[in-house]
Amino acid sequence: QVQLVESGGGLVQPGGSLRLSCASSGSRFSIYSMNWYRQAPGKQRELVAGISSLGIANYADFAKGRFTISRDNAKNTVYLQMNTLKFEDTAVYYCHSRRGGSDYWGQGTQVTVSS
Repeated sequence: QVQLVESGGGLVQPGGSLRLSCASSGSRFSIYSMNWYRQAPGKQRELVAGISSLGIANYADFAKGRFTISRDNAKNTVYLQMNTLKFEDTAVYYCHSRRGGSDYWGQGTQVTVSS
């Protein structure tokens, strides 16, 4: 059973920064792609960024230039550095991984951008 545990969310002012972390249980973390999704109130869950086992990153258009996804395979952890945060970045952020045909999600961490 794979468990994903997010941390690092919180309240931040517009223009501020946060770094989210997602710690993964299970073996062979390094061979799996990892993703960050978010869901704002009343909206569908959407992909923010993903990183492959080789460390190749991809981003949603809204995240390009502001967010950076990275991974530390020694710590079984994936990160999302978010800079220049905007009001519209307010959402619950979820860590996701697909392994062996199954989707695994963390419990989510709330990010609120407010003045």
